[in-house]
Amino acid sequence: MREYLVTVLLAAIITYLITPLVRDLAIKFGAVTAIRARDVHIAPTPRWGGLAMWLAMALTLVIANYLPLVHKSFGQDATGIFLSGSFILFLGLLDDRFDLDPITKFAGQALAAGILLIYGVQILWLPINGITTLPTNIGQLLTVLFVMVVINAINFIDGLDGLATGIVMICAASFFAFSYLLAVINGLNRAGAPSLITAVVIGLCLGFLPHNFHPAQIFMGDSGAMFLGLLISASAITLTGQVDASAITEENGGTALLPLLLPFTILAIPLIDFVMAILRRVKAGRSPFTADREHLHHRIMRMGVSQQRTTVILYLWTAMFAIPTVTAAFVPIWIALICGVLIFLISIIVIFFSIISTLSINILLNGIKNFFLPSSTLIKL
Repeated sequence: MREYLVTVLLAAIITYLITPLVRDLAIKFGAVTAIRARDVHIAPTPRWGGLAMWLAMALTLVIANYLPLVHKSFGQDATGIFLSGSFILFLGLLDDRFDLDPITKFAGQALAAGILLIYGVQILWLPINGITTLPTNIGQLLTVLFVMVVINAINFIDGLDGLATGIVMICAASFFAFSYLLAVINGLNRAGAPSLITAVVIGLCLGFLPHNFHPAQIFMGDSGAMFLGLLISASAITLTGQVDASAITEENGGTALLPLLLPFTILAIPLIDFVMAILRRVKAGRSPFTADREHLHHRIMRMGVSQQRTTVILYLWTAMFAIPTVTAAFVPIWIALICGVLIFLISIIVIFFSIISTLSINILLNGIKNFFLPSSTLIKL
């Protein structure tokens, strides 16, 4: 555990120190976000935060390779994840600078997932009629689709200063906790790609957040969102590889299947926002990739909640799903459910006092209604 903590600190310190340099580089090369109709920020802000994360990850891995335990985590799957992440980062840098069309980005995301497949990172089995080992081509197809969905879900949620950074950090911490505790309790090898990659991601987000929280000095951009999305999705896939499908029984089935459920529960907020956005736009007869101001963070802010507190509320909602899911594998489920309920209640208290501190009761009620209404039919506060 100490070596993984060292890895987290290394990644955080390096990211924190490199980010201002990358910010200056982004300004020099014109990778700056203009003000768009859907945006919340009010001043042009440099992007390319993903470049700072990639540089920090590369340096962290070089140094961590000299740590006795962490060194054992370096294998074919870790190499594949890094190379795939490097490719998706390059694609994101181009998108941040030149605004690539959706088809080009999708093609690039599929190619990045293909690199993972080359290095053996893929979904091997599913809980269908017990446990079904997937044919190679089906497993590869599901892997590509899963990676692309997670990448775009993280990209969709990246709408407020520090929002995606904090949510990914919570997700990575949950994946790391589950992976490490699973290894300790079951006597498995504690050195593995899931623990290594998620530990690095925690550090990357921790070091980047001071520069990215409101008011943000730099955005992670599509380069950062796609890079983090790929790392998280690949970590989830390699985590399933730690479980021997043939050893799953009725007694241990719940815990054994958690690696497959973890991505969908821990990433619940980005995935819910992603699905809602796609359905909303298709129903309105628009392209699924047409930007709007109807994301979860937009709806919360329309209630009268500040940007900073909206970000914290979505952090809490992410933790509300993540913490109970992880703890349910190691403690009685009622304890896990209580944890989730308590976190949800805290978020409601934050919302209530955020609004009531500045608004009257009538405006509070209107604000709650505005959460559920589209922006075109808002009640004027």
